[in-house]
Amino acid sequence: MIQTPMPAAARPTKALPAKALPAAAGLGFKPEHFEAIAASRPALGFFEVHAENYMGAGGPPHRMLEALRRDYALSLHGVGLSIGGPGRLDRDHLMRLRALIDRYQPESFSEHLAWSSHGEAYLNDLLPLPYTPETLRLVCDHIDEVQEVLGVRMLLENPSTYVIFEQSSIAETDFLAEIARATGCGLLLDVNNVFVSCTNHRADPRAYLADFPLARVGEIHLGGHAEEELPSGPLLIDAHGSPVADPVWALYAEVIGRTGALPTLIEWDNDVPEFPVLLAEAERAGRVLTAAREGADVRAC
Repeated sequence: MIQTPMPAAARPTKALPAKALPAAAGLGFKPEHFEAIAASRPALGFFEVHAENYMGAGGPPHRMLEALRRDYALSLHGVGLSIGGPGRLDRDHLMRLRALIDRYQPESFSEHLAWSSHGEAYLNDLLPLPYTPETLRLVCDHIDEVQEVLGVRMLLENPSTYVIFEQSSIAETDFLAEIARATGCGLLLDVNNVFVSCTNHRADPRAYLADFPLARVGEIHLGGHAEEELPSGPLLIDAHGSPVADPVWALYAEVIGRTGALPTLIEWDNDVPEFPVLLAEAERAGRVLTAAREGADVRAC
């Protein structure tokens, strides 16, 4: 049984602005692709950017983002809030996020179920946390604060993990479901993260997805991973530097077969290829979404 973070009467769900990305394929924006995007105006549903890259006041990054925003829906994806960290959230960071949201009015804001800071030290990684009633309460409190300050309903992304904590007493899918129930936030389902984590922990990704609260999902991420062979078996790394692997495409098709079309992002952050390569990945996701809307077999896409 999950211990509720606090009584429902003590944690009222606030009415937050209802926005949503189009149920289409999108790409993470890379500045080196701006000219190709401006010239071809590809038929994409949205672009996603890492919020921390746009916290300056002006300059070329904002000029490019303003031009994109005129033509496309926008998703802001945060990597620095440290929502799972034991300390207080960085209020200055929150206010910079609020300024970005006020400036661009994105259709979505998302962050990670992870921690990345200790005191005043910020780590260049998204680190896992134990799934206990104590951390559940902490994460819910932090998400309540984020949504109150930003004035939007955020999405929380499932992590890619490489270790399991002995003290964890709650399954990850139950942990995420309870966070969404208690705070009213949505979820961002990263299918590659599911495959990476389940492979690393010798678990069944389909069983994980069968337990995932899909009704709460507001966006899906797809990305590539790297593989190392250890004596104990394969170790997968969520590297974002290669095409989406075929087993991840298969899991994605199964999810869309259950949920219908959902906003789907192709993540490719390292060893970034030319724009047509990224666009081809997005078009493959788009074929799955079109098949779902038409009632066709998504597994054949």
